[in-house]
Amino acid sequence: MAMLTIAEALREGIREEMMRDPRVFCLGEDIGISGGFGGAFTVTLGLSDQFGHERILDTPISEIGIAGVAIGAAMAGLRPIADVQYGDFLFCMMDQLANQAAKMTYMSGGTVAVPMVMRAPVGSTRRGTQHAQSLEAFFTHVPGLKIVAPSTAYDAKGLLKAAVRDDNPVLIFEHKLLYGSKGARSEKGALSPIGEVPDEDYIVPIGKGIIRREGTDVTIVGKLTTVYMALAAAEELAKSGISAEVIDPRTLVPLDKELILSSVRKTGRLVVVEEDNKTGGWAGDILATVAEEAFFYLDAPVKRISAPDTPPPFAPVMEAYYLPSAEKIIQTVKSLF
Repeated sequence: MAMLTIAEALREGIREEMMRDPRVFCLGEDIGISGGFGGAFTVTLGLSDQFGHERILDTPISEIGIAGVAIGAAMAGLRPIADVQYGDFLFCMMDQLANQAAKMTYMSGGTVAVPMVMRAPVGSTRRGTQHAQSLEAFFTHVPGLKIVAPSTAYDAKGLLKAAVRDDNPVLIFEHKLLYGSKGARSEKGALSPIGEVPDEDYIVPIGKGIIRREGTDVTIVGKLTTVYMALAAAEELAKSGISAEVIDPRTLVPLDKELILSSVRKTGRLVVVEEDNKTGGWAGDILATVAEEAFFYLDAPVKRISAPDTPPPFAPVMEAYYLPSAEKIIQTVKSLF
């Protein structure tokens, strides 16, 4: 058992899968440069020394090329782990991801698999509107893609290993503030969710959520950093006699819908928290599912806490206004009672 940050846990997961299966390789911008950072956020640091540049491939600054190589390699029988420096640049890959990777198995009647992993950092970290978006909702709308969003080191390693072994294309969204607060590429304001990670081989099954805190009065669903906001809010709400249950889906597609529904049937109230803007967001889809399948268990209107329908701002004071927070969660929950 080791105590690791999420960046370190991802690195160990990649290392173990590359040792286990010679078909696994990594590709991306600056992921293996000698003396470099190991990608934008140190996840691949040192792997080129161990595996060589034949399996840790530095690419040109061409996201469309990264996706094309990864998808083609996966269709040919390899298991690529592709790295996009910022999730915002997934838009440069949209045709390959949405029209090729996601649909190839369907169009071939199951005869072609695309066992590809695409890692993408997301989240607002005072880097301006083109380096700060949360894009998960865009890709949950594309049938054929699996989407995971780990918030702990244990889950980051376990979900990555499960994604590498999956025969479908999997997108792993990693929040930049959760990689860890140490190292040359740590972000200002970063959390440091260091956690116990087993040395032995394990996976976290794709499609299984987890209850981070049990409660009886209200269900709060979050992902990535908003899990930690929800936990902080639940701690404060307990002082007012409100027992909040905090759910971390871990996988967005396929969603562990029954975990959320069973919690809402118990608590009678639901708040969903996400960093993405409100309209067309992931939170709205969760609320709709609960309204359709657990409406008569509700004791109050379902609520969502999201960012406004604007691009992420650069100015710190505006970013603080833009993002969800524990305080906003507390206010929203109290309004339900």
